[in-house]
Amino acid sequence: MTATSHDLSWLDDVTMSELERNPYPTYERLRREAPIAYVPVLGSYVASTAEACREVASSPHFEGVITPAGGRTFGHPAIIGVNGDIHAELRGMVEPQLHPSEVDTWVDDLVRPIARDYISKIEDRGHAELVGEYCEPVSVRSLGDLLGLQSVSSDKLREWFHKLNRSFTNAGVDENGEFTNPDGFTPGDEARAEIQAVVDPLIDKWIEQPENTAISHWLHDGMPPGKTREREFIYPTIYVYLLGAMQEPGHGMASTLVGLLGRPDQMEEVVDDASLIPRAVSEGMRWTSPIWSATARISTKAVTIAGVDLPANTPVILSYGSANHDTGKYDAPTEYDLHRPPLPHLAFGAGNHACAGIYYANQVMRIGLEELFEAIPNLERDTREGVEFWGWGFRGPTSLHCTWEV
Repeated sequence: MTATSHDLSWLDDVTMSELERNPYPTYERLRREAPIAYVPVLGSYVASTAEACREVASSPHFEGVITPAGGRTFGHPAIIGVNGDIHAELRGMVEPQLHPSEVDTWVDDLVRPIARDYISKIEDRGHAELVGEYCEPVSVRSLGDLLGLQSVSSDKLREWFHKLNRSFTNAGVDENGEFTNPDGFTPGDEARAEIQAVVDPLIDKWIEQPENTAISHWLHDGMPPGKTREREFIYPTIYVYLLGAMQEPGHGMASTLVGLLGRPDQMEEVVDDASLIPRAVSEGMRWTSPIWSATARISTKAVTIAGVDLPANTPVILSYGSANHDTGKYDAPTEYDLHRPPLPHLAFGAGNHACAGIYYANQVMRIGLEELFEAIPNLERDTREGVEFWGWGFRGPTSLHCTWEV
């Protein structure tokens, strides 16, 4: 099945805890030895190079599929794992509110007051843990308000996406394809039950009295007069938003900060010139891709990718975080470098299942960093505390302790 001459038996020893802690060494070796390879602990083939990821994501011989752990977490039909008419309806449901021309009309008024509110809680203190006190809260509050969940606290939104994250990435399987940690889905089950308890009454209200919230639009837009979409149809995509769409801007912002703080000269450039923030964010997203390895495709016919023959109905996990460290595309990819030539990256995916919220996410990160650097231009990392990154499916810093003079 494979054209590689390398002995890949070492993959039998790869563990989920190893991938969650630091997937880079495993994927660096995969890029070198087998850009398409079967990883037993994942129960799936993975694509690890930029070329292989793009080829699979854009191939007419592959379609979207959700990973087993993702399917167990979100249910069906989640927008990231369906195709054909269902995928077209779900994309048509969510995309109008996320079109750049539409986002430009409201994103500043939505995000900037939220960012300023969280800055006001920390700026006179002279220190903060910015992942938990700024980046994640700005991200979840912005999306929560967009969805219509103003009644849900930011702490609860953060709790939901962390629980869904743990469930979605509980991907380890045994030789029979059975989950090795079935209890790992309990946090996601708890979050879904809480989400439904909150959202069901809102849906009841929005069915009768539509409002200008994303979920209300999902119920009504494109439907015949007097008809709404069934809540069971949109709930899996609500869960997708409450995980990936909340996680990505917060952790993209945090990773960008870690990168800049490790390059003080580049940090100074960005603080002095806010027009550099989008470039800084793009490099941060490449350097540590928030959606690191959470999407997959499945072959619709026998196909050969990177010299590997894959039968029909073979799932392949797209490891975009690995692709963005491909030395065939990037010089010194493990380094954060604001001045790297602006090559395209894969942090938002590719093909017809690429992230629908690319523009929105970038604007949240831009505005969040604009406000932070305007209010606290002398930000420094507190070197008494380390910075640890975590995650294989979704990845970002677990904390970022900073100080500044007030």
